[in-house]
Amino acid sequence: MSVIFHPLRVRRIEPDTSEAVIVSFDVPEELREVFGFTQGQYLTLRKEIDGQDLRRSYSICAGVDDGELRVGVRKVQGGTFSNWINSALQPGDTLQVMAPEGRFFVPIEPEAHRHHVGIAGGSGITPILSIMKTVLAREPFARFTLIYGNRSLKSTMFKEEIEDLKNRYMTRVALQHVFSDEHTDVPINMGVMNREKIAEFLEGLVPAGQIDHVYICGPFQMNDEAEAALLAAGVPEERIHIERFGIAQPAGPVGAVVHEAQPGDAEQARITIVRDGLSREIPFAKGQPSILDAASSAGLEVPYSCTSGVCGTCRAKLLEGEVRMERNFALDKNEVAGGFILTCQAHPLTERVVLSFDER
Repeated sequence: MSVIFHPLRVRRIEPDTSEAVIVSFDVPEELREVFGFTQGQYLTLRKEIDGQDLRRSYSICAGVDDGELRVGVRKVQGGTFSNWINSALQPGDTLQVMAPEGRFFVPIEPEAHRHHVGIAGGSGITPILSIMKTVLAREPFARFTLIYGNRSLKSTMFKEEIEDLKNRYMTRVALQHVFSDEHTDVPINMGVMNREKIAEFLEGLVPAGQIDHVYICGPFQMNDEAEAALLAAGVPEERIHIERFGIAQPAGPVGAVVHEAQPGDAEQARITIVRDGLSREIPFAKGQPSILDAASSAGLEVPYSCTSGVCGTCRAKLLEGEVRMERNFALDKNEVAGGFILTCQAHPLTERVVLSFDER
């Protein structure tokens, strides 16, 4: 897999809320195929800010048939990239952008009579909006229910666009807002998007037995609690699809240090990395932060973005040897069983490891 960033010109920047903007890109004709995307995918953006070479991933919020490439970016407290985009990026500026990636989708079935459900919290609406728009346009017999949690209506991203979808597909769209800091006349539409709140919807307005696929994206705790509520209500695991944003809290015991060497780690290892059909061997010493860090230190250009086990950009397939991952919020159990790893979280357990970025 080539790690190629393409320069894309910013076409426009639209304020969405006081904390978020929508960034649209001009895609030249020769890159149209490269930037063709599937609903629910994301872009990795790259920019040098204050002397730092930064990469961040943002979900595409356009439908496949919208004829544009755009992402929604909400300010994150202490987030250098998101704050820079909201305050300094201008139309006409150029950003380095990787081709779309991500597996947060289900293939479209034009003849299917399916009920899709989105459970979104805050900026987690961005990939779900892309899925919602595409499903409604390409599955004419499908229904879509959106349960969308925010602090208030004022802080709700894409509220007008979502209302437009509801009005356009009146018989096929159901919309349920949930506000944590704003009063509504209906109790179910107030409160926190926790397990109890999701269960309340599943017991009444959105019967679990009528869900064909459900897409979850929001804060980490909301994702986990929504998944727990769905499983408890009898929704099969294979129908539940989760996309995670942001930086995860450290996994493991309280006080565990991220990237700390552990008993069983190989003292020294040789890592063979396959990319674009070429192999390169690099050394790894116990105590190095990760295989990704070792590859970057050796001068290899390999794909990555968040470096916290969340986005999945650094995904590779383990062909030989054994590794351990400190965190994994991007790969499901079937992908792990299939040999896929997150190189930003991987440490060799054997003296020889072979992995491929070409099998992603």
